[in-house]
Amino acid sequence: MSLSSPLPPVLHPVEVADFDALLQRIGQQLGATAHLYDESGAFPRDNFALLHQHGLLALTVPKHLGGGGASLAQARKVISAVAKGEPSTALILVMQYLQHSRLQDSQSWPEALRLRVAGDAVRDGALINALRVEPDLGTPARGGLPATIARRTAAGWRISGRKIYSTGSHGLSWFSVWARSTDEDPLVGAWLVHKDTPGISIVEDWDHLGMRATCSHEVLFDNVLVPLDHAVSVSPWNAPRPELDGEGFLWMAVLLSAVYDGIAQAARDWLVDWLETRKPSNLGAALATLPRFQETVGHIDTLLFANRSLLDAAAEGHTPASNAAQLKYLVTGNAIRAVELAIEASGNPGLSRHSPLQRHYRDVLCGRVHTPQNDAVLQGVGKAVFAQRQNKDKS
Repeated sequence: MSLSSPLPPVLHPVEVADFDALLQRIGQQLGATAHLYDESGAFPRDNFALLHQHGLLALTVPKHLGGGGASLAQARKVISAVAKGEPSTALILVMQYLQHSRLQDSQSWPEALRLRVAGDAVRDGALINALRVEPDLGTPARGGLPATIARRTAAGWRISGRKIYSTGSHGLSWFSVWARSTDEDPLVGAWLVHKDTPGISIVEDWDHLGMRATCSHEVLFDNVLVPLDHAVSVSPWNAPRPELDGEGFLWMAVLLSAVYDGIAQAARDWLVDWLETRKPSNLGAALATLPRFQETVGHIDTLLFANRSLLDAAAEGHTPASNAAQLKYLVTGNAIRAVELAIEASGNPGLSRHSPLQRHYRDVLCGRVHTPQNDAVLQGVGKAVFAQRQNKDKS
């Protein structure tokens, strides 16, 4: 079968009669082993085999290429269910969905590469992610040139550099490597590198408080050779081309936020179950009968209701892309507060290493780290307020 030939039609997961029930079962299955991945920090290969079995790794690949052709609303449902079960798996899946959601519309990628990456996802469950953060520069979201170099040679591009926080490292088939060329006005952007290319090594330095199974290790590139057409999304430094448009930012905000909201949902369920079963001898009834705990659960559910409303509105196209950063700020903040309330209510039992609640708390705190971070979100909103007022004064 040629790369340009569509795969035989299949029943895509979003066409299953009861999609929600399927996702609930998958989430429960992932949740049963989540503590093991938290303890080991190992890449959750079995989880991705399960997701591939149900066609969920190619969910945002277009249907004519054998994928699910999913909308943002459908992708968000999957991420929520997976995150409620095992959030590291969900975060890696977010990156997969973001890459494939716009890939086939790209004007800069060669068609053969676009089709190859999509076909790999459909047939083999191959994963792709962008590797952008560097030891010295940090996140490129705050500006600056990458230290990773792509040197043009007669044989192709030679790439050398280091990438940290490389989510999914051991499980990725494709790396989209942010680098710069050695030209006087350097090309800056993404070079596509396959995992089996000689010169790639992974330094297992990811030993994080939360989201431990993301395997966000350092990846080293030592004179890695890729074909010239693998400079898939580059532009001159003096005339940069944004990697994401407004729709892309909205997808990122919704799906990232859905991960941390899913964690908060799992924490809420644990607390409700615990309050219903915990019956102190001096009370003679379950803690769930006490107004204090009913109020706490009501507070948590109200925060999660706000999240659900925000995510539903954005996924269904009712939220302007200009509000994407605020969406991420609000949903992740609500999720963190919801888990904090569960911790406060449960006390020592919730903080026990035997309790999943302490794991949910460690995981949900990672929501603050993702771009855009809180200070950048609020500063950007504030600057926009003053810019609008100045524009009104001039008109």
